[in-house]
Amino acid sequence: MGPLALEELITAFARLPGIGRKTAQRLAFYVIKSPRDEAQALAQALLRAKDDLLPCTVCFNFTERGQELCEVCRNPRRDRQLICVVEEASDVLVLERNQLMTGVYHVLGGVLSPLDGIGPEDLRISELTARVKQEGVREIILAHNASAEGDATAEYLSRQLAPFTRVTRLARGLPVGADLDLADKVTLAHALEGRHSF
Repeated sequence: MGPLALEELITAFARLPGIGRKTAQRLAFYVIKSPRDEAQALAQALLRAKDDLLPCTVCFNFTERGQELCEVCRNPRRDRQLICVVEEASDVLVLERNQLMTGVYHVLGGVLSPLDGIGPEDLRISELTARVKQEGVREIILAHNASAEGDATAEYLSRQLAPFTRVTRLARGLPVGADLDLADKVTLAHALEGRHSF
């Protein structure tokens, strides 16, 4: 145990997802060693993000206060007939960083998880269904994580939306540069299912 202020800082960092105690300690010591203006800039950035980021009124991606629509929804060159459905706004950042998506997005706000008490009414599924019906969407791309919950959510959405539009899902399988002997059974099964002709 160290000084109370240090322990509080470590505990605060450790609450972040994916941050264990050792990483939290490294982050805390980095902040303490940094000049005061850097620590102040970090604190101000945290507070500004908390105060100024709001959900887009159409897709629920992040937008800044004063902007009803996010940057993607404001872009007139985006194909509004192609909606990529993701779990969280962080997934939008990943897809946008790689510049592979020409359509727009819909952020569900999580996945179905009956064990955690998360059902369809807890996600933005009704908003997605309304968008599909009102806008005559050509295709829905389901871009969920490869997990039991992600699979269940994709299956549920597919059944809900198939009567109104084409529903597709991101392909799965072996990553580029992967060795077959290192792949697990589920990854190999998805790779075989998603095979295509040359």
